[in-house]
Amino acid sequence: MSNLLEIREKLKLLYSRNEFILLPVLKFMLAYLAICMVNGELGYMGKLDNLGLVLIVSLLCSFLPNGCIILFGAVFSLMHLYELSLEVAVAALAIYLIMFLLFFRLGSRDSVILIFTVLLLALKIPYVIPVAVGLLATPLAAVSVACGTVVYYMLTNISDNATIISSMGSDEATAKLRLVIDSVLGNRAMLVMIAAFAITIVVVYLIRRMSIDYSWSIAMVAGVIIDLVVLLVGDLVYDTQLSLGMAVLGSILALLIAKVLEFFRFCVDYSRTEKVQYEDDEYYYYVKAVPKMSMPAASKTVKRINTQRRPVRSVEEDEDEDMNIAPRRVNRSVVTERTGTRDGHARSSQARAGGRSVTISGETESETAGDYEEI
Repeated sequence: MSNLLEIREKLKLLYSRNEFILLPVLKFMLAYLAICMVNGELGYMGKLDNLGLVLIVSLLCSFLPNGCIILFGAVFSLMHLYELSLEVAVAALAIYLIMFLLFFRLGSRDSVILIFTVLLLALKIPYVIPVAVGLLATPLAAVSVACGTVVYYMLTNISDNATIISSMGSDEATAKLRLVIDSVLGNRAMLVMIAAFAITIVVVYLIRRMSIDYSWSIAMVAGVIIDLVVLLVGDLVYDTQLSLGMAVLGSILALLIAKVLEFFRFCVDYSRTEKVQYEDDEYYYYVKAVPKMSMPAASKTVKRINTQRRPVRSVEEDEDEDMNIAPRRVNRSVVTERTGTRDGHARSSQARAGGRSVTISGETESETAGDYEEI
């Protein structure tokens, strides 16, 4: 566990240091996947299915707000639908406007959730959406999830009925409009999915906000069970043709992803829980404190020893420095003069200050009494 905590701290530190680079890159990848999904699902206008155009638009979205990804995705889809039929494009535009008014009124901060909803529905793993949103967001995010679900089912139904739409004449505009509207209002599978997602988001949010131990784990398990129950009931009532095996596998995958989210967002140690009770003049307070599990990333510290090196000095410089250490004025000092001999005999020299001199093994010490200045 300590190794995982250390890896988590390293990842957080890496992201905080390189956020100005990683965030545009992630937005670029998200925009690229969203536009490619639209082109792959519809693809009626061949000019839009251009790699250069997709890269340019994705690059623009990487430096613009997240809502611009939704805007460009809507524009691409409307242009594809216009190539298929003008009436279908007009009906889709009206539905987009209604959803955008509702979305920007209630869930404008959750634009990323709408994009991920469409992408995960296209990847056939939609059961991750309600559990993850309930753990990380508020119940208002259900509006973004509902809008993303409507967009996916509308585009899918239009793509499935593209042959019928293209075979209709210009005098059957009403039939085309009704086909698009029925793909939204009359799609029971979509309505059951929206209801299941909304109920799951609210339940997961309420449970994970409780002060009980292991609230996040209980919330994600309860959310998966409730989501499956609502989908199965909807399938029994409305015959939505739900695949039970895929639903179970998707729920297991949702649990695994939810545990990863919990590790990075809400990793606490319930064994060290503390409960505090205190009061003031007006209230009694009951506080439950649960410490977070964290471990600082290992860092290496290099200590330098002897950072300042003493320069190499000659013997003469050392002797001069030793002579300069003595005070300039002394009451009594001894001056020693050393003289070398060439043939091994000692030579002596006597100080000129007046006094007695003593010769000891080739060196002469001259002792002078009185105050004088050393030369």
